[in-house]
Amino acid sequence: MTVNSIAETVASLMPRARQELAELVAFRSVADVAVFPKSECEAAAGWVADALRAEGFQDVAVLDTPDGTQSVYGLLAGPEGAPTVLLYAHYDVQPPLDEDAWQSPPFELTERNGRWYGRGAADCKGGFLMHLLALRALEANGGVPVTVKVIAEGSEEQGTGGLERYAEAHPELLAADAVVIGDTGNFRAGLPTVTATLRGMTMVRVSVDTLEGNLHSGQFGGAAPDALAALIRVLDSLRSEDGSTTVDGLAADAGWDGLDYPEADFRADAKVLDGVGLIGRGSVADRIWARPAVTVLGIDCPPVVGATPSVQASARATVSLRVPPGQDAGEATRLLTTHLEKHIPWGARVAVEHVGQGQAFRADTTSPAYAAMADAMRVAYPGQEMQSSGMGGSIPLCNTLAEVYPAAEILLIGLSDPEARIHAVNESVSPQELERMSVAEAHFLANYARSKQD
Repeated sequence: MTVNSIAETVASLMPRARQELAELVAFRSVADVAVFPKSECEAAAGWVADALRAEGFQDVAVLDTPDGTQSVYGLLAGPEGAPTVLLYAHYDVQPPLDEDAWQSPPFELTERNGRWYGRGAADCKGGFLMHLLALRALEANGGVPVTVKVIAEGSEEQGTGGLERYAEAHPELLAADAVVIGDTGNFRAGLPTVTATLRGMTMVRVSVDTLEGNLHSGQFGGAAPDALAALIRVLDSLRSEDGSTTVDGLAADAGWDGLDYPEADFRADAKVLDGVGLIGRGSVADRIWARPAVTVLGIDCPPVVGATPSVQASARATVSLRVPPGQDAGEATRLLTTHLEKHIPWGARVAVEHVGQGQAFRADTTSPAYAAMADAMRVAYPGQEMQSSGMGGSIPLCNTLAEVYPAAEILLIGLSDPEARIHAVNESVSPQELERMSVAEAHFLANYARSKQD
């Protein structure tokens, strides 16, 4: 196997990868039956299982996990005595949001301006294709030198914990020497990056009730307590004047000492409108990687179109709180719940329902696996050194794997550069990044196998 042979093989496989990614993106695999039928996720799981079987994987299984979703597992045996590497991705996706806002259909992979657009193209169906490309390149150049396990999760975006609980109940299934989580990405396209930290998360649904039913705002407004106004007041209490997150008792002053994120770059990446300021204090890296961040994900209230002049009797919202490494997600959930209950105005009735939770994660970037990945990325990205960054998102499975397999070396890579716009409309993946990261992963697996022989 040579450097050029791996790169040439991956390059030759890219047209096939595009077709396969188009097939996988076509499944509307949102793990929420209120959005799309469960059959969409089941069909996507079947596609993934068939793809693993076609690559020679053994023991391929569609696992029914405790949250009612399915994860797909497969084993590819390597040479005797070779280390085992677990490759992770997820095939479920975020809802497409406003489909009319997409420049092309969200579940139809479309090439535009050098990128491939479609829901899940980067997060994380593209990650599964990255794993396949790396394995195919190795197979075509002497064989895969490690034992490979693949697990494709079916509910990562919902945070309902099915695979975590399944892994805890079946600890032998995902045991490995190293784990490659293919669900993060490069700090920016062309800059090879591993993710050193992930924020955890907690999600709650807060419901407010003030009246037995809606009232005419002309007849009762001004004295009748408005549930929607009460909800707005309590949600506003979660931020200070400068926009910093302010949950009573939750520290929000930690700093980030790694890769810098210049404010101008962040404004461009986030596409902040001219004249609109950023929120919070401290460096951008402090705010998005080292500190808690609250976000109101949605509010149930009357839409503008068709609204009547009424005082609202009830309103509710879903609130997400990202939790940085060093803070316990369970304690953050308790503090958030207590804060919402304490700050509700006018004696309104409030109920806080816990929806989901995941702990933050910090990788050991001094492990041999990281050295093997750094060497691999130098090959895939000539002239570039691997960087380490944080990521504001959450992957709850990482902590489960670290607890169940404490000796495993866990690496986080992926395809979600800033232009990918994951979770937003017009999500996309750079085919150049898919190609280069597949080359990097192939060389990593070869490097890791050699490191275990030395």
